[in-house]
Amino acid sequence: MRYPVTDYTTLVFDCDGVVLDSNTVKTEAFYQATLPYGEDAARAMVYYHVANGGVSRYKKFAYFLEQILPNHAAQQNYTAQSLVLDALLQAYAGCVREGLLSCDIAPGLEALRQQTPNARWLIVSGGDQAELRDVFAKRGIAEWFDAGIFGSPDTKGEILVREIASDNIQNPALFLGDSKYDYQAANAAGLDFVFLSGWSEVAGWEDWIQISNIASFNSIFNMSFRLSNK
Repeated sequence: MRYPVTDYTTLVFDCDGVVLDSNTVKTEAFYQATLPYGEDAARAMVYYHVANGGVSRYKKFAYFLEQILPNHAAQQNYTAQSLVLDALLQAYAGCVREGLLSCDIAPGLEALRQQTPNARWLIVSGGDQAELRDVFAKRGIAEWFDAGIFGSPDTKGEILVREIASDNIQNPALFLGDSKYDYQAANAAGLDFVFLSGWSEVAGWEDWIQISNIASFNSIFNMSFRLSNK
């Protein structure tokens, strides 16, 4: 993070754990969606999900079918895996939707929007794009993200490359994320990065950001509060 937040032309936000307090919502949804295949399989899925924060549900459920299910589920379930993906996605989406509509919105988000009136705001998330757009509209915050709300099935890397090429993301640009994957995607695309720790599920993040020399705030509120008290 080379500049004060107010100096960036574009702010790119992850959703879960950054804009919405929804990391635990997603973790519980992965557990519940895979629980019919056994508690061991569901626990393994949660472990993989948490270790790969920011990756889309499509890739995570593909991993579940290819790597976790054969090792943990009963043979009759495993042999039907070609029929399972849609059911997993539907079960997961059903668990997630209610949580996304009711979880906390990041305190300070509106203040930060007011403090950066000329900046372009985007969501670049591992969450389902249609689901995100619907939830943000229903929660009354879609209009703050004037440069678009983007998500899976495209990866964050694919979205960033595309939006940079179309000049929708203009430099200097800052990515606000809460996972190592967010940092990797931002770095690969040439964006500055700030880590928001308050809702993150990254284990040992303190050592990681120190070693990697990554700027960090506890929350968006801390960022906006610091700006308002300069």
